[in-house]
Amino acid sequence: MTEHILASIVQFVIWTISSTGYAGVALLMGIESACIPLPSEVIMPFAGYLVSTGRFGGGDAIMGLVWVATAGAIGCNLGSVIAYWIGAWGGRPLVLRYGKYVLMSPHDLDRMHAYFEKYGSITVLIGRLLPVVRTFIAFPAGIARMPQLRFHIYTFVGSWPWCFALAYVGKQLGDRWNTDPRFHEWFHRFHLFVELALVAGIVWFVWTHWKKRGQALNEA
Repeated sequence: MTEHILASIVQFVIWTISSTGYAGVALLMGIESACIPLPSEVIMPFAGYLVSTGRFGGGDAIMGLVWVATAGAIGCNLGSVIAYWIGAWGGRPLVLRYGKYVLMSPHDLDRMHAYFEKYGSITVLIGRLLPVVRTFIAFPAGIARMPQLRFHIYTFVGSWPWCFALAYVGKQLGDRWNTDPRFHEWFHRFHLFVELALVAGIVWFVWTHWKKRGQALNEA
């Protein structure tokens, strides 16, 4: 099941970027930043692989990486607009009314808001450098009513090195995939580790939040 889902995601990413180039990179990263978990860990390495083939950068690998990272960071900003304003306009009432159906409790919302109150805007900058967190960080930023210009600046500054690093990994894999057989084995091990970590994280999240939901319903 997991393999089928991952294969479908990879095929979608490959088709989109291959068909539309930089615009496809921006579009896919925008989807990820709109709180839809389309993994940047698939998007940007494939863009980096295309850099290794000369598709991006016109044969200049450094410029190719710079441009795909910039396209990715722009996409993060565009997608974040949606999540930010959902949080700003309907965030807390939406969670209080419907959060239990998606395993999000008022406690989760209070904790996110408190984090923004304590650490301020730097939360977005740091969050953009963290896997999983970066996908959803715009929503609590909107709830906290973070100044939008600062939000977009921090989103770009935090997203660009993330996009560049992943694209660089993809380029290196592209350069060496057919010349170093060890890469096949390392990639398979990394792929398996990521799958196990994702499954464990999902199970833990659902179990802990389902318990809280049951307690809240009992108290009500």
